Amino acid sequence: MKYNPYAPYPEGNRNDEGSEAMYKEFDATELYCPNCKSAVPVRKRLLLVLPEGDKYEYLCAYCTASLGSKLDKNSKPTSLLI
Repeated sequence: MKYNPYAPYPEGNRNDEGSEAMYKEFDATELYCPNCKSAVPVRKRLLLVLPEGDKYEYLCAYCTASLGSKLDKNSKPTSLLI
């Protein structure tokens, strides 16, 4: 039998819980930069620490243009000491 990459998983080998958890969070490694006119590596910079999560900004590795942002909701809650 030939391997078909587009065939669905057999029912006995599929793990729904593990496959969903595996793709809940993505980090960009390359994004399109309008200044450089190509896909470039990005640097992730912490922008804000918010109650609902940490906000990150993606910067072009070459010209440091802002290419996007991301709200990471999986971060640990912060406690404020006064």
